[in-house]
Amino acid sequence: MDIKQIQDLIRFVSKSGVNEVSIEQKDFKITIKTNEPAPTVVNATIPTAPAIAAPQAAALPAAVPAAAPTTEHVAAVTDTTNYITVKSPMIGTFYRSASPEKPLFVNVGDEISTGTVLCIIEAMKLFNEIESEVSGRIVKVLVDNASPVEYDQPLFLVEPK
Repeated sequence: MDIKQIQDLIRFVSKSGVNEVSIEQKDFKITIKTNEPAPTVVNATIPTAPAIAAPQAAALPAAVPAAAPTTEHVAAVTDTTNYITVKSPMIGTFYRSASPEKPLFVNVGDEISTGTVLCIIEAMKLFNEIESEVSGRIVKVLVDNASPVEYDQPLFLVEPK
């Protein structure tokens, strides 16, 4: 490889956005690194508000009775207000058991007390046991096993004692 080819390669690497290129031949090896940091990719989820459903109900034709769905929605909200929501204290992957062969930590209908392990959240290869801060009965599991969870995401609904 001559100097002209090396200069062309350096220009190509700087324009392409690649951070590092290595070329190795029989009697020649070259590595070109740029000083630019790698671009950071951020994945963000935007939570949707329950209030979005209300304008859609108003846009329905007049022939559709709007009172029935509203009553069901109000009943569902009233039911969940009696429950305590256990939320994720961190970002990670939610697991309902210690391993696939082991039994689930809790199931719907199980009685729990303060300190009962509810699940595990894996964050950066660390497995964190999430313990209950309330006593009561598990009413609903809101997250699927082995799925990602965000900080403050609801995990369980608990009916307090």
